[in-house]
Amino acid sequence: MNIKDVAARAGLPAKTIRYYEEIGLIRPLRAANGYRAFRESDLHKLAFLGRARSLGFTIEECRALMALYEDQSRASADVKALAQSHLAQIAAKIEELKAMQATLTDLVSACAGDHRPDCPILAGLASDRSSGKDCCA
Repeated sequence: MNIKDVAARAGLPAKTIRYYEEIGLIRPLRAANGYRAFRESDLHKLAFLGRARSLGFTIEECRALMALYEDQSRASADVKALAQSHLAQIAAKIEELKAMQATLTDLVSACAGDHRPDCPILAGLASDRSSGKDCCA
C-alpha cells in the first residue's frame, strides 16, 4: 500500500503517518523508487496508534504501548499499569476542569453584564487568590 491508501484505511492524515515514521513508531518498507510500501502489519500499528492517541496517550506512552504490543512475552500487568497511570492523569485533569468550571461559573454569575465598567470577571482574573490582593496593581 502507498501512503494515501494506508492513510485512508487507518483514518490518519498522511502527515501524521510520516511523523510516526520520522520518530520511529513505524518502519514501512521502501520500494526501489524510494516510496513507502506499507504492509498490513503497518496498517494495524497505525490503527493501534490512532486509537491510543484518541484516548489521550502521549507519544512516549504510545511508544511504550507499541513495545508491549509487539512483545509476545509481555506481562499484561505492565500494560495495565501504563493504562492505570494514564487513567489517573485523566481523572486529575477532570478535577482541574471541574475547578475551572466552578470558578468561571461563579465569576460569570457575579457579573451584571450591563453598561457599567465594573466587572467581577476581570477583577477575579486580576486577583491573587492566595493573598486576596490585586496581582496587577
